[in-house]
Amino acid sequence: MKDRLKQIMDEAMAQIDSSDKLDKLNEIKVSFLGKKGELTSILKSMKDVAPEDRPKVGQMVNDARSKIEEHLEEKKKAFEQALREEKMKAETIDVTLPGQRIPEGHRHPNTKTLEEVENIFIGMGYEVVEGPEIERDYYNFEALNIPANHPAKDEQDTFYITKDLLLRTQTSGTQIHTMETQPLPIRMIAPGRVFRADELDATHSPNFHQIEGLVVDKNVTFADLKGTLAEFAKQLFGEDTKVKFRPHHFPFTEPSAEMDVTCFKCGGKGCRMCKGEGWIEILGCGMVHPHVFEMCGIDPEEYQGFAFGVGLERIAMLKYEIDDMHHLYENDIRFLKQF
Repeated sequence: MKDRLKQIMDEAMAQIDSSDKLDKLNEIKVSFLGKKGELTSILKSMKDVAPEDRPKVGQMVNDARSKIEEHLEEKKKAFEQALREEKMKAETIDVTLPGQRIPEGHRHPNTKTLEEVENIFIGMGYEVVEGPEIERDYYNFEALNIPANHPAKDEQDTFYITKDLLLRTQTSGTQIHTMETQPLPIRMIAPGRVFRADELDATHSPNFHQIEGLVVDKNVTFADLKGTLAEFAKQLFGEDTKVKFRPHHFPFTEPSAEMDVTCFKCGGKGCRMCKGEGWIEILGCGMVHPHVFEMCGIDPEEYQGFAFGVGLERIAMLKYEIDDMHHLYENDIRFLKQF
């Protein structure tokens, strides 16, 4: 029995020493110490050993088991240490190497333009007000002095949800909400998305952005409108920018005008951007129609006001010389990273 135990222990030690991976150690452990292992089989044969020798044989088996387990553990730790060193060697960071530059995002030209416009008017004492994109027909048309038979109310031009609800075609409805609910005087701009059933081309889209402004106070004149918009143009396009106003017609303002600015590309001399004219049409404006005031419960004899509206995309396209409106919505990283 003693010789058999020595033979088993020598064989186990030799196999442990020659093993080259952790999985092999597990196989050796099962082979010698498992339920059907070599040492277990000797313990099962203890019934054949004389009673007086059983304690001694049992002690010899336990000693052999302890030595095998101890050698297994030493070999296991050696394997784990080698693996850890190999992993650390593979993960070594050379702190002298240059770091990898993380690509930076770019703000969208619409966002940059909107923030610039908002900052200009906030500096003049205006408030930025937002309104609902789903609007009632009354606020989008009727309260703005647009009659029921007006062409703009045609379903071919406006996205109707129900007979009374629609996707707003302008942010002017926010001005009506403000005049109905806010105390006078009012100085506000209303930026936001608007929707029109336009054909897709380089300068039109069914979904775009407008910025509309409103001032309501006592003794407001057209001169105040001209001075405000002239200052806005100078801050947006440069101090040398000049403006001119051309008569126009809008249902909600009287008198009404369109404002042109000198081409900031050529300084008014004529170029490709301004089509040789030296001027670029930029926005529509006018004095608030008395009927609009009456619809909002404001006395037009006591209060006057002016309003204006400009397309955000139009400003962005002019400012950054973008020739196709769709570039602003295609999320092409090659285009956006230029800004």
